[in-house]
Amino acid sequence: MEDVLETYALPYDPEIPLICMDEQPIQLLDHSRPPQTMKPGQVLREDYEYVRKGSCSLFLFTEPLAGWRHVQASERRTKSDWALQIHELLEVHYPGAKRVRLVMGNLNTHTISSLYETFTPEQALALAKRLEIHYTPKHGSWLNIAEIELSALTIQCLNRRIASIEELQAEVSAWETERNQIQKSVDWQFTTEQARGKLKHLYPEI
Repeated sequence: MEDVLETYALPYDPEIPLICMDEQPIQLLDHSRPPQTMKPGQVLREDYEYVRKGSCSLFLFTEPLAGWRHVQASERRTKSDWALQIHELLEVHYPGAKRVRLVMGNLNTHTISSLYETFTPEQALALAKRLEIHYTPKHGSWLNIAEIELSALTIQCLNRRIASIEELQAEVSAWETERNQIQKSVDWQFTTEQARGKLKHLYPEI
């Protein structure tokens, strides 16, 4: 936990940006009957019954100090899917960064081995050298700033039925563009000193 908090306390460095990432499963749902559109004096009406259209996953990356985020819908959330997202992060979004400080949950797909299972050894090593990974502790996913972004995304964009991954990607891309334009950032205030005072139950007893 303190490793993540100390990472958040570091000053902004454009050559070594701090990026937080998280994933979220999404259930795709369609209307069983077309909803009745909103009219003057009448609210939108839709049937409570819905049709399941499968599921997918969202990968979200955010640089809280710069007010940047990127969201990508994926049919799966395998090791290869994570590795491809990391490749895009480093080679497309941050090609000039010496390395990236990456805060994320400790899932079994979030490992350097995923890079080696997806790319050639040379590619995997080059990507791995540019990653400085900081895992959130077990039961401590709330320390991941990407969770704040996912919460905002869910409330502002995903509070309705979305039937296909293409429609989902269009919706989250529009949300991403608008939020990036206003450079909405996160002002993290919780410090290591506060954690030692308020979260004593998370520390080992000596």
